[in-house]
Amino acid sequence: MTTVSDPSRIADVIVIGGGIIGCSIALRLAQARLRVLVLERAEPGSEASSAAAGMLAPQGEMIEHEAFFELCVASRDLYPSFVAELEELSGLGVGYRRDGTLLVAAEENHARELSAICQAQTRRGFNLQLLEPAEIHRQVPGLSPEIRSGLFVSGDHWVDNQQLMRALVESCGRLGVGFEAGRAVTKLNARSGRVESVEVSPGSMGAGSPHSAGSFILAAGCWSHELVAPLGMNLSLKPCRGQMTEFDAPAELPLVVRAGIHYLVPRAPQRIVVGTTAEYAGFEKAVTGEGLRSILEGAMRIAPLLRDCRFRRAWAGLRPDTMDHLPILGYGEVKNLIVATGHFRNGILLAPVTAQVISELLLTGSTSPPIEPYRPARFA
Repeated sequence: MTTVSDPSRIADVIVIGGGIIGCSIALRLAQARLRVLVLERAEPGSEASSAAAGMLAPQGEMIEHEAFFELCVASRDLYPSFVAELEELSGLGVGYRRDGTLLVAAEENHARELSAICQAQTRRGFNLQLLEPAEIHRQVPGLSPEIRSGLFVSGDHWVDNQQLMRALVESCGRLGVGFEAGRAVTKLNARSGRVESVEVSPGSMGAGSPHSAGSFILAAGCWSHELVAPLGMNLSLKPCRGQMTEFDAPAELPLVVRAGIHYLVPRAPQRIVVGTTAEYAGFEKAVTGEGLRSILEGAMRIAPLLRDCRFRRAWAGLRPDTMDHLPILGYGEVKNLIVATGHFRNGILLAPVTAQVISELLLTGSTSPPIEPYRPARFA
C-alpha cells in the first residue's frame, strides 16, 4: 500500500535505525519518491554494520533452512548491481571483491564438514573445489602446515563494510533522505493498532516534539524489542557480541580464509581483519582480554602468517540474534509498522534483498521473494 504524502507530517516514512538495513530500505523508499527520515541512536552505521567483517558468504556455511539459504544467495547475487549503484550515486568506492573464500580444516572431522558442504552445494548447481594441502599453500602462503583440507568457494565475495556504509549514507543524502543522528527513539506512541508518532532522546536542540509519519520501519537491531514490547509485540531478540581485530600485513592477503568462526579478511591497503567471537553478554559492547585471546589463538592455528603482522586496533559490535537465528521481516500486530531486524551475522549480506522486500511490502503489499518464514508473529 503506497504511503500518501501529508504536508502536516515530518515524513511519509520514519526508519528507526541507521545501520545498513535501515539505510538500504531508506534508499529504496526515497527512490520511490517518498519523504524518508532515518532516526539513529548514534552515528549512521556505527553499530553492528561497522563492526562486521563484510563477508558475503552464503555458500561457505551449511545452512539447513533451505528458504533462508535461497534468500542469502539472492541477496549475494544482488550485490554487483547494488555496489555499482551506490558507487555511482555517492562517488565513493566500497572495496567490493569477488576473489572467493578459502575454507580450511586442520582436523579430520572439520575436513569431513568441508566435504559435506562441497557435496551439498554441488548438488544445488554451485561450483566449489576441494583442494589438497599443496594447492592451499600455493594460493595462500603462510597458512599452518597442519591444514589437511581446503574448499575454495568462488561465489563467496566480500566488501569493506565501513566504506559501504559511507557510500550508502551519502547516496541516501543525495536522494533527499533526512538523518537525525544521536537521537535514539525512546517510545512508540500508538492508538487503535497504529503508530502515530515516535519520541526521541534529546539532541543538541533539546527534546523536541514527537515525530509523526504515515508508516514506520523498525530496523534498530538489538534495541528493537524494547521499543515494541509495550505494544504487546515479542521479537525474541538478544544481542550477540562479536569482537574483532585488525592488523597491518607485510603483504596483501589474496582472499578470505576461514575455519569455523575464525577468519582473515583482506582490506586495502595490506590490512587484515581477524575475527571473531560469539558472546551473549547483554548490551556490554566491550573488547575483553578473553575475547582477544580467543581470536588470536583461533586465527594463529590456521594462519601463522599473523606473527609478522603489526596490530592495528580492536573493537566489538552487537549482532541482533533471534531464537531461531533467522531475521524478522514484515508486519506484526501494529498495522503501519514494518519490522526489519534480527539479521544476526548476515546483516551486510542481506541488506540488498531486505531493502527490496521491505520496500515492496510498503509500496505494494506483497514481496518477491516471499517472507512468510520471517514474520514477527512466529514469536507470538
